[in-house]
Amino acid sequence: MSYKRLAYHDQDSANQMHADCTACASSITMPRQRIDSTSVTMPAPSLEFDQFPREVRKPVIEVSDAAAHLASRLHLHLD
Repeated sequence: MSYKRLAYHDQDSANQMHADCTACASSITMPRQRIDSTSVTMPAPSLEFDQFPREVRKPVIEVSDAAAHLASRLHLHLD
């Protein structure tokens, strides 16, 4: 008979889960770190309030005459 964990069973104890994790970690090989912290040359961006612009302008959207004409010809029923 095989072990089958049902949804309503309680979790294992913290010691048992830690032992399971330790056993798994010792049996798998972790890939090496790909980013060397000494090769990072750019500083982290500032989080200070004074570094941000006070007012950000909204982009201006221009509608051409041809687009306005096409939009006026559409008969959309949005009721």
